[in-house]
Parts: sequence; structure tokens; C-alpha cells
Amino acid sequence: MNQSDEHTNRQWRLRSRPVGMVRTSDFECVEEPLPALGDNQVLVRNLYLAFEPAMRGWLNDVKSYVPPVGIGEVMRASSVGQVIESRHPSYAVGDLVSGMLGWQEYALADGEPGPMGRLATVPDGIAPEVMLSALGGTGLTAYFGMTDIGEVREGDTVLVSGAAGATGSVAAQIARLRGAERVVGIAGGPEKCQWLTEQAGLDAAIDYKSENLARRLRDELPHGASLFFDNVGGPILDEALLNMAQGGRVVLCGGISGYNEEELPPGPRNYMQIVIRRLTVRGFILIDHFKDAGRALGDLSGWLSEGQLAVATDVQEGFENTPQTLLRLFEGKNLGKQLLKLADPPIPR
Repeated sequence: MNQSDEHTNRQWRLRSRPVGMVRTSDFECVEEPLPALGDNQVLVRNLYLAFEPAMRGWLNDVKSYVPPVGIGEVMRASSVGQVIESRHPSYAVGDLVSGMLGWQEYALADGEPGPMGRLATVPDGIAPEVMLSALGGTGLTAYFGMTDIGEVREGDTVLVSGAAGATGSVAAQIARLRGAERVVGIAGGPEKCQWLTEQAGLDAAIDYKSENLARRLRDELPHGASLFFDNVGGPILDEALLNMAQGGRVVLCGGISGYNEEELPPGPRNYMQIVIRRLTVRGFILIDHFKDAGRALGDLSGWLSEGQLAVATDVQEGFENTPQTLLRLFEGKNLGKQLLKLADPPIPR
């Protein structure tokens, strides 16, 4: 009997478009029989789901770099899973694979490239948690944002917001590894700030929740930041603009502070600092850099193997907790990459 004859598939689908803060009730859990496997397809048992702030934007019915998730569709998400059936020559039963397989226990995939990349085989010795963090989309985003967009260089003074998140934590360490003279992170809470200085090797970390951000920025960056990597936007971006060096660079990676607002917040009050300080401001999207993924993965995996890159993950458990795990990102509960473990590999490796 095939694996698919023995199981039904639970899925979390989008029930309604969020208004303001995303809610667990915006999703519904459904159960259906597994579909039949076609030619050049594989059936994957999802083991881990990954969560990122960008998922909130995918729920809005607006034009973006990828189509919005449709009402009634399985929620889009990257995952690591195990191939349990295969009719594709490139994938064998038992292989661990990573791809955009969504909020479901099982997924059919054809191995062909899509708008968010293609199904990739997880290299031997790489844990699922690392494949979905430092070697996944957030790690690649950090790499290209810091190296190709920010053009970090020796002697830079670098400021990173959202520095204890999945992307920010890697970006800040890349700045250090690429020779930045000083790297300062902004995060929420003493535990996160302690991790940044003691594990990630940052020169300083500012707790925006309990400290005077404006004063700390002036103290830690007396000559201003030559490079600011922003994952947050809002008031933190405003304060950073007042603490940039002349001719500095600003990388706009994300704006989590405003993702759940019912109305778009006003733009930066201090935007004229861009003119006054002659700043260069650039935004970017990871999918534009997929062609160079090999270079990024080579550097990231090298730093990991040499013990130069610390990786933090927050792993929750249980398929029933999928929507609530997404909310953790916007409640500031995660340190590093937010993951959800669904199962152990069903086929021994």
C-alpha cells in the first residue's frame, strides 16, 4: 500500500483577509484525502514550517512581488520535509527537501522552479533548522542585503534594527565578518540583547523597549552609522536617520512595525535627513538575487562550519499551533528564526 493510501492531509487555509493585526481566526484547518501522485512529482511529508514577517503582506489583496494568498488557499510558507513517494528522477524516497510547500502536513511538488524558488535537496549533515534559517530565505536575504545592496566594507560602522530576528541576526554578523569596525544592534528585551553581544559578537545592543533609543544611538554611534540595515521601519527608522554619517547607506529590508496597521502609517518624519546627510536608500527583494544563491550559500555554509556564525531558532511544536506561531513574530516573542516542528522523519535515514 502507498503512503498516500494511509493518510489524509490537514491544511491551514486562509479564511478571511486580516484587518489590522492578523488573528488565528483568519485561518481554518481542513482535512482532505491526499491526491494521487503524477509523473515527475513527489509527495513530501512536512517536518518543519518556517515563518517570516513578510507572510503578513502575502495576506493582503494588493499587487506585490508575489500574488496574494487567495481565500481558501493553503497558506504559503517554506518548509523542510521528507520525500515519502517519488515519480521524479531527481528525488528519492527518504530525501530531505526544502521548498515553498505551505501550511500542510503533506504536499505534492514537481521540482520545477516557481516564483519563490524550486524544491531543493537538503545537503547531508545540515539540520532542518539551519536549512530554514541561516541557509534559507532569511539567511540569503541577510547576505544579499548586507553585501550586495549595503556593500558593507572594512571600517564601516553598522546599525541593524530587528537585530535579534532571523534576518537581522545574520545580517549583523555578516557585517562583523566582512570587517565592519563597529556593529550595533537594536532589539526588544534583555535576553535578545544579551544574545547579540555574547553569542553573535556585536559590539553593542540597544533594548528599545526599556532604554532611551535616541540617547543610546548617540552614545553608541558618536560619528553616525555609515550603514543602516532596517527590518523595522516606523519610529526606529526615524531615529536612525538622525544618527547616520554623511554619505551613509540605508538598506530597507522590512518594516515589521507597520505590517498589522489598519491604515498605512505616515512616512518617516525625518526623511529630509536623506537630503541633508546625502544618504543612499535602497530597497530589495530576495527573488531578484536567486541566480547568485550559490555564492551566498558557499559563504554562509563556510562561516557556519568554521563556527563564525551563530544561529538562533525558536522552535514551537504541533500542527494545531500553526497560526499562533505566526503571531509570535508580531508579538516579539521569537529570538532568531521562528519555526514549527510538525513531525520527525517517517523514513529512517
